[in-house]
Amino acid sequence: MSKKEIKKKDLKQAIKEKEKQLAKLKLHVDKSETCSSIYNKVVLEKAIMKKELDDMEKDTVVEKVKDVFRKKDLICDRFKTK
Repeated sequence: MSKKEIKKKDLKQAIKEKEKQLAKLKLHVDKSETCSSIYNKVVLEKAIMKKELDDMEKDTVVEKVKDVFRKKDLICDRFKTK
């Protein structure tokens, strides 16, 4: 297995762990501000991990080619009079 595949597997496992934590914390969110704060923190961590996983699953070669061929212009170039 490549490093990328191992990282994907680790991220998927970590996301599952965060989901378990969220399920346990959801019961106590209304009871205290500390639990609510921890719940929000775990939600953010899970979202970050999901974004990383999505980014890893994208075809990076295709994205790089798109960036090379994408026309790069300045905003002031759009308003030049002809």
